[in-house]
Formats: sequence, structure tokens, C-alpha cells
Amino acid sequence: MGERAFSLYDVEEFIREAGAERIGEDAVVDLERELEKLTEALTKKAKLYAEHAGRNRLIRKDDVLLLRKGRAYRKPANFIPNANTTKATSISDR
Repeated sequence: MGERAFSLYDVEEFIREAGAERIGEDAVVDLERELEKLTEALTKKAKLYAEHAGRNRLIRKDDVLLLRKGRAYRKPANFIPNANTTKATSISDR
């Protein structure tokens, strides 16, 4: 098995911070794989932005920020920044 991009401990902590009390080991491993795939896709897109800007070897912060404006990255519809809650709330719940 290859080296993991994210530690399973950290992935489990992400899940706990989202409000889960009990977590199956298979859920942690599956989420780690999905995070790795998402990270790889976003990195490839950022590399394309860097190449378009004439930089073949350097990905800058601006390239990553462009991901947020494009379709490669979308915040969930119910995302509320700095919410001190583990329950997801939608705009209509505000």
C-alpha cells in the first residue's frame, strides 16, 4: 500500500469535529481516499492556471484562489463560516 496523503488520525478528527461520536474504520479510510482524489484534482487545476500564467514550475496562492471562483471548488450550500456548531444549518434556518 502506498503512502497516505492524510493521516487517518487527522481524518478521524475531522469527522469528530463534524459531530460524529462513533466512526467506523472503513469510513475513515474511505474519506481519506476521497480527500486524496479531491486534492489531486484541485492541484491539477491549479497547475493549469499556473501554466496559463506562464509559470511551469510554480503554483502560487493566486492560482489556488482561482479554484474558488471556478467550478472545481464549491462551498456547500449550507456553509456558514465561523459557525460554532456541529449541526449544519441552511440559509433558511438563519
